[in-house]
Amino acid sequence: MERVNQTHNSEFFLLGFSEKPEQEVSLFGLFLGMYMFTLVGNLLIMLTIVSDSHLHTPMYFFLSNLSFVDLCLISTTVPKMLKNILIHSKTISYAGCFAQMYFFMTFTCMDNFLLSVMSYDRFVAICHPLHYVSIMSPQLCALLVLLSWIISFLISIIHALMAIQLSFCQDHDIPHFYCDLSQILKLSCSDTFINNILVYFLGSLFAAVPFAGILFSYTKICVSILRIPSRGGKYKVFSTCGSHLCVVSLFYGTLFGVYLSSSTTYSSWKNSIISAMYNVFTPMLNPFIYSLRNKDIKDALRRLFSRPTSSQGWRLALYLEICC
Repeated sequence: MERVNQTHNSEFFLLGFSEKPEQEVSLFGLFLGMYMFTLVGNLLIMLTIVSDSHLHTPMYFFLSNLSFVDLCLISTTVPKMLKNILIHSKTISYAGCFAQMYFFMTFTCMDNFLLSVMSYDRFVAICHPLHYVSIMSPQLCALLVLLSWIISFLISIIHALMAIQLSFCQDHDIPHFYCDLSQILKLSCSDTFINNILVYFLGSLFAAVPFAGILFSYTKICVSILRIPSRGGKYKVFSTCGSHLCVVSLFYGTLFGVYLSSSTTYSSWKNSIISAMYNVFTPMLNPFIYSLRNKDIKDALRRLFSRPTSSQGWRLALYLEICC
């Protein structure tokens, strides 16, 4: 019997945290708070970098792009989840699901490439300081970011165009709070052999290569640091890349945790918790890591609030002084 393609008139169901519906009110408050913290934190980082001329350097140019991508990444998944919790619904349209999947893959790829580019920037700054200005020119920085966007868009559009041709006959339940490519492939009643080949090939190529670049850069950085005779000098040099190293560890640690755990059978609720560690907690923590560990960012934040025009502004400045 010929299978009927019902996808264009159907919806997907994001199961998310469906095993504990009694906790939906608490989950709504928790994720709304994390989303607002992420928005405020990343917007503040971008505003600080744009408004302070001391931060108009390649390192902070890349950081502002990372904050923008993190803001977009969490905005791709969390608002839909909050809306579904608020209206007691788990549905997402066919077009909405594939759009969410596309943008999620795009911003995840951008995170990956930007972290690799930032590690290269730190490598040049520490290992070739005399040539840093000539190597990391504004043109090269813009080109690196542009290429990252182009490759991310191409990877995502390839996966999206291949997945949109699949048929979904019966089961439309996605055990996540967002549309994940791997889960969509599992739901399909079409042959997904080519799709899986593309997932493994493109994933290995465009995830392994940037990660290998990060490992290479930090290996060279560590060798250079070990050659510095004084302990104070070693600490000063290492502190320039400490924040980035923390973000890299957080990003890849949660990323590997998500995809290694995908081979283990978990409930949809546990799968959603594991996924939230990657695409919600990481974008939320990144601006705080940079603001708390980076002296230049803290100084720029103080300057940003050093001329408050109201009592509220003075309270912000005082709060910043206490926290930082």
